[in-house]
Amino acid sequence: MLEFGKEAAPAGDLVIDSSEATFMADVVEASAAVPVIVDFWAPWCGPCKTLGPALEAAVTAERGKVRMVKVNVDENQQIAQQMRVQSIPAVFAFVDGKPVDGFMGAQSPGEISKFVKKIAALGGDGGGGLDEALEMAEQMLADGAAVDAVQTFAAILGEDPTSGAAYAGLVRAHLAVGDEENAKSLLDNVPEALRGAAEIAAVRAQVDLAAAAQDAGPVGELMSTIEAEPDNHQIRLDLATALAATGDAAGAVDQLLELFRRDPAWQDEAAKTQLFKVFDSLDAKDPVVLTGRRRLSSMIFA
Repeated sequence: MLEFGKEAAPAGDLVIDSSEATFMADVVEASAAVPVIVDFWAPWCGPCKTLGPALEAAVTAERGKVRMVKVNVDENQQIAQQMRVQSIPAVFAFVDGKPVDGFMGAQSPGEISKFVKKIAALGGDGGGGLDEALEMAEQMLADGAAVDAVQTFAAILGEDPTSGAAYAGLVRAHLAVGDEENAKSLLDNVPEALRGAAEIAAVRAQVDLAAAAQDAGPVGELMSTIEAEPDNHQIRLDLATALAATGDAAGAVDQLLELFRRDPAWQDEAAKTQLFKVFDSLDAKDPVVLTGRRRLSSMIFA
């Protein structure tokens, strides 16, 4: 497995007990490097017995992007008073030495997980340079070093199995080396946690467009045909598909919008369906997507 930047903290270091003597170092000072979540609890507190383990599990799942400190209020009353803890369980999050968020009382596992992820994100890339590794892998792919990209994307997933960007990059890298079988297997077995990721939707759309383009024909021939037969809807759809597969997303959108203008209902709204597939294959903020969606909306609601 490749290593990127600093290693993730061992699981045992992610959750520690603190006291009045060590609180400053364990929480205030430590939160300058990584966000720290403080759990104020007591042995007699029923809800604490449920919230504590759930909080620990959520923190551990973030693999070093956030840490947890447990404070027994019975043994550390001065800290509890300073933090104005009125009831327990009470949870506070520290970033850069300051409390930034928190809650009191029992929470559902889903709410706990959401809270921990939000706090982890406040610390930026606490996963040891994975953002830089992703950029490196994408550059490898752009430079034609697809085999190296496969290895790097796979290593990133070894560090962070929840990275949609790395999973989608691995699919594209396999396609780039001609390994369609592994690319298809990856898309057929996307982990549950990644199925809603925008990057997965994008690469799936790219693969579908590329597959459809194999039957579309050369762009030049299709362009000549559509100029001679502007009402040939199938040729216009094939041309748009071929343009998208060759990287001319703007040209593909233009042809699909023209097809939609001429006959919106043709082939069960094939033009609109293909438009959405092209949109999905691009970044949501891509000017081609933003302009294309506006033009489509103006046609629909004209």
